[in-house]
Amino acid sequence: MMSVMNREVYEALLEAGASAEKASAAAGSVADYQKDIGSISHKLAEIKGDITIVKWGLGLVVAVEVLPYLKSLFSI
Repeated sequence: MMSVMNREVYEALLEAGASAEKASAAAGSVADYQKDIGSISHKLAEIKGDITIVKWGLGLVVAVEVLPYLKSLFSI
């Protein structure tokens, strides 16, 4: 079953003069690309979350290791 977007692609290709078989295959390819893009978007969201965790970890390392060193340098 084709989605609304794919139905639009299918009908547009038919109106442009493509055969029903070719229009159906092209609309199916569009559906596959949409599925792939959705999968990639999901994976990018996961990576973004992982990067946020790394940033917080780096901030913690700076706070624990570097700040006491700076304090010892500037204390009188």
